[in-house]
Amino acid sequence: MYNLTALTHIKKRVISIILIATGLAACTAQTNSQVVHHIQDGAETVKGINAQHGKPVVYQVFTRLFGNTNTRNKPWGTIEENGVGKFSDFTDVSLKSIKELGVSHIWYTGVPHHDVIADYTEFGISQDDPDVVKGRAGSPYAVKDYYSVNPDLADDPANRLHEFEALIQRTHDNGMQVIIDIVPNHVARNYQSIAKPEGRADFGENDDTSVEYAKDNNFYYVVGRDFSVPLAAKGYKPLGGESHPLADGKFIESPAKWTGNGSRKAQPDANDWYETVKVNYGIKPDGSYDFDRLPDNYRNKSSAIHARFWADKSVPDSWRKFRDITQYWLAKGVDGFRYDMAEMVPVEFWSYLNSQIKQSNPNAFLLAEVYNPDKYRDYIALGKMDYLYDKVGFYDSLKAVMQGQSPTSALVNAQATVLDIEQHMLHFLENHDEQRIASPEFAGNSEIGKPALVVSALISRSPTLLYFAQELGEDGSENMGFGAQSRTTIFDYAGVPTHQRWMNQGKFDGGGLTLQETELREYYRKVLGISASQSAMLGAYQDLHQVNIAHKKGYDQQLYSFSRFNETQKMLVVSNFATSPKNFELQIPKALIGQWGLPDGQYPMADLLSGQTKTMLVENQNGHISMGLGSLQSVVLNLVD
Repeated sequence: MYNLTALTHIKKRVISIILIATGLAACTAQTNSQVVHHIQDGAETVKGINAQHGKPVVYQVFTRLFGNTNTRNKPWGTIEENGVGKFSDFTDVSLKSIKELGVSHIWYTGVPHHDVIADYTEFGISQDDPDVVKGRAGSPYAVKDYYSVNPDLADDPANRLHEFEALIQRTHDNGMQVIIDIVPNHVARNYQSIAKPEGRADFGENDDTSVEYAKDNNFYYVVGRDFSVPLAAKGYKPLGGESHPLADGKFIESPAKWTGNGSRKAQPDANDWYETVKVNYGIKPDGSYDFDRLPDNYRNKSSAIHARFWADKSVPDSWRKFRDITQYWLAKGVDGFRYDMAEMVPVEFWSYLNSQIKQSNPNAFLLAEVYNPDKYRDYIALGKMDYLYDKVGFYDSLKAVMQGQSPTSALVNAQATVLDIEQHMLHFLENHDEQRIASPEFAGNSEIGKPALVVSALISRSPTLLYFAQELGEDGSENMGFGAQSRTTIFDYAGVPTHQRWMNQGKFDGGGLTLQETELREYYRKVLGISASQSAMLGAYQDLHQVNIAHKKGYDQQLYSFSRFNETQKMLVVSNFATSPKNFELQIPKALIGQWGLPDGQYPMADLLSGQTKTMLVENQNGHISMGLGSLQSVVLNLVD
């Protein structure tokens, strides 16, 4: 059953395995103790943080699960049986509860109209076929209409777009910005926009289907072959085997199109992304390019110059379609986009698209899912991305530390490989693709995420992403139909138990939480508040781990330490990943004491997490602090003026 969980997003793991092998070798380690100062080429990404003094904090929420108070959780349950959250559930009260976590941006996952099984034909929406839909609620990455929103999320499906526009306004009124998904690599197999502006053509509407490829075709075709539904994986039946008039093992598509992951078979495999079709960006079947290449010297040029480069170029029709789609949503008030599987689309397209976006909104937040470290710098410098997932390096290393499989030195190496671009690398501990920390398959205990949160959120100038209910210790244990436990479902209707206890029937006051859940949320609030509010978070970084390992004064490979500082604020961050206490002497090297401009003496340092004070002693320009950390404890020591 695990393979079924991954049918839509196993892609990320399969591709990452391939790409890690080729990409990591290209990353060159830098001196781990190097002090890295503010890099000016990130200026575009630092703007628009909504008066925060620190870094952006992104709250990812699976929109249809957020407001659902139904606790039935029947596997393969219908919308009537299991319930669904609505745009209207994001009340001012709930948005304030999100904002208090230090959040600057909300990523509303699953908003564009994707395939669903619920019947909305009375609203002019065609019925979706269970043979090419994953789960009963559908994958948010099989978008059916980019100019509309998921009708499940509206109180009145006929008014669904206006209800989302109202949510955008409420989010802005509560001091946060709005991010939605854009999935340029693929669209739903049955894409059909009924909401597109007048004069716009659908994807594939004007394609020449007699050829496998043409520059202005939106899709690739298996000429002379009709599409066949893939043979089901062992034990799998659409809708769990429930009868449905369209669940007949057939789907009419003639000729067949290439599948979203690039499969060129008329009958894709059950592990292919068979519910989607690959979008053509002007890459010929032989891999050659049918568009102008971007000169390498454009790495250091602004978005405005990139936009001018493309102004007189002939680009494939698919490029123009996604330009129009993103401009449509910007005009609605959306503040940014999260791009699914961005590395499967050529970097020139991203230069074209993102430079257009930045001309409309210079502060737009552009986040891309890219797993090949060898391509990071291309997608940032040439593709004009603001942020990329730091999964293959930092997240994977941190997960291994949390699971006791790697020493904390692995984090030094992970950070070193991206020091030149660290402000562009989004940090996270959970998202919709990854296992919940509290799941037995990951750590089995949300408390183990505490030191990881401190390190992930505070080590660099990168934004931090928080997945809803992570701050409550959600374990993702519900097996709802399409998929297995450990990841909260993105395919079916469900309630999220810890989050429902926080919602407390719409009060959003945590009235149903256990004491441990309440304390965990407060811990997240403090740590993310530091990330969002402290000016040192946009300052310099220095590793302290290696010098302390070398000194061997009680410090070991279950501890991790670093400094963050600027002209006005000096911080030391120390985390204990062990479940046992640690007593040691923390060493602060002469180079850092010199950077801070401190003469010999005693200096009080206040812990921003506990409020307690420790004393740093500087002797002969070397600093040290006697430390005692409890199980899974961290300190964020701030030099007191």
